Amino acid sequence: MVGAVDQSHLLNCQYLPWVGTAVAVGYAVYLTLRTKSEADGSDGKPCVNLCLHKGKDKVVDSLDIEDLGDKSVFCRCWRSKKFPYCDGAHNDHNKDTGDNVGPLIIQKKAN
Repeated sequence: MVGAVDQSHLLNCQYLPWVGTAVAVGYAVYLTLRTKSEADGSDGKPCVNLCLHKGKDKVVDSLDIEDLGDKSVFCRCWRSKKFPYCDGAHNDHNKDTGDNVGPLIIQKKAN
């Protein structure tokens, strides 16, 4: 048709603000959810220990076996406020993340 204007580019332009917004929101979500190790420029591997004794090179707790009593329950999720002992924080961690971590239980054998 003579004199007809190709309007296909106008159709594409009307979606440009929506695409730009979706990209911006997606990038903001990515920045929010990425791990601390990625954010601070380390090797990109996520940390297990998020808050306990972060000023130390390595977190090491030692106990004498005689001090343990009949039963001791130790944290393995690194979320316990009583670390190295378990306070049940793994229950919320498991619910939030779908993980299945639980405590280490050490007890004396019954005679």
